Amino acid sequence: MADYPLAELSGKTVLEAASVPNMDLIASCRTGLVRTIPKGMEPGSDVANLSLLGYDPSLYHTGRSPLEAASMGVDLKNTQTAFRMNFVTLDHRSDNEILMVSHSSGDISTDEARIIVNDLNKTIMSPQIEIYPGIAYRHLLVWEDAPESIRTIPPHDVLDQNMVSYLNHESEDPAVKLIKRSWQLLENHPVNLQRRTSGEKEANSIWLWGQGKAPKMPSFMDRFGLKGGVISAVDLIKGIGVYAGFEPIHVEGATGYIDTNYRGKAEGALKGLLEMDMDFIFLHVEAPDEAAHNGNYKEKIQAIESFDKDVVGTILEGLKECEDYRIIVASDHYTPVEKKTHTMEPAPFCSATGTELKKASGGNIYTERTAIESGIIFEAGHELMPAFLKGF
Repeated sequence: MADYPLAELSGKTVLEAASVPNMDLIASCRTGLVRTIPKGMEPGSDVANLSLLGYDPSLYHTGRSPLEAASMGVDLKNTQTAFRMNFVTLDHRSDNEILMVSHSSGDISTDEARIIVNDLNKTIMSPQIEIYPGIAYRHLLVWEDAPESIRTIPPHDVLDQNMVSYLNHESEDPAVKLIKRSWQLLENHPVNLQRRTSGEKEANSIWLWGQGKAPKMPSFMDRFGLKGGVISAVDLIKGIGVYAGFEPIHVEGATGYIDTNYRGKAEGALKGLLEMDMDFIFLHVEAPDEAAHNGNYKEKIQAIESFDKDVVGTILEGLKECEDYRIIVASDHYTPVEKKTHTMEPAPFCSATGTELKKASGGNIYTERTAIESGIIFEAGHELMPAFLKGF
């Protein structure tokens, strides 16, 4: 959600340009900043969301993909390394220029991607490698005894960049060799032929990144004494929930994109709290991040406004009669539209108790600027959750 000022918005950020009355109300009680990305670590959603949940990434982070594996029900052995495998679109302009056009193959559908995954498993992979189909462009590759020398790059970090220098290292890097082996199968795959005819971006390459082995971390119950649930369309977040001991709450129509079922997620959270005897819900919405990766500020504004109205508003209304509750809204990291990737700055949050909200009269707005001006900052991001649970 967090972003930079944009000339197209007369110097406003997308959050400043969006109408977010429900988050504004929460921010009138408390707002501030949280450094979710420890210095020296990559600004990924894995690191950031571990921080938000109160887990120090320097202790518990081993890579993104082991968390996704947990969400998909894949139990990693000690000898196995998990990789995120994206379907991406590369533009092979010449021997010296191969551009990363799309980190998501133009938001390829889950059904299309599953067909390709099944064919990849039959053709180019070795007995040491198994691919598990995920959602849309996001999939899992598990590698037995993977070489430790493998160096990977998140594809959303290099959009519109020339990848030749990286792709020329196949003799030194087995991941690059595997990426290039996928090209022959994918070039004229039936799914891509259909996408080509329709004028859509093709899934003409796999891309490996985010590798790691299974982490060891205590449950949220052991840490904070609370029974939790998780709601997300993204395997990464659901996987963090698995390791935290959360119960997953399935929401029909949760896609990870701008068309996700915002209200259904809020209703799922209320059901978990009011009917399923849960103490804590971690509800994640990916849509603003995806819009920013695509460089689309209009869709990002739309996603933020839908989140405020249909998620935050629905939850506040549903909890109105409760005697005691706490709510926190946080951006896990910046994803500036102009950069199309994640950055390191401390991200804004706002929070309130039900009692505070009953007395709140507004008067503040939830933006990056007001969070900065508050003077509140959690430099160690994993300290925000304990403070929130204790009531600051």
